[in-house]
Amino acid sequence: MHFVTTCNCSLLTGMGVELHCRCIMTESKPIGRHIEKVELIPPNSHCEETEIIATLKRTGEKVCLNPEAPWVKKVINKIMSKLSRSS
Repeated sequence: MHFVTTCNCSLLTGMGVELHCRCIMTESKPIGRHIEKVELIPPNSHCEETEIIATLKRTGEKVCLNPEAPWVKKVINKIMSKLSRSS
């Protein structure tokens, strides 16, 4: 199976600040079992979109997920549910 990295991870040199959206394209196909970690980035002054970036288990590659995809919504709901139970 082949995945294309769709995370634009360029930073302002020396400042560590994102000046634009990280995700140029998003993945809608279910890849849940390949995900090691998920990062949820809420809208901010540099990007008005919610960005969901998954790190893949085998390669460490970062893939932007489509926040509107039903399977992504399920993954996020499951994570949020676990977080609220542990609080």
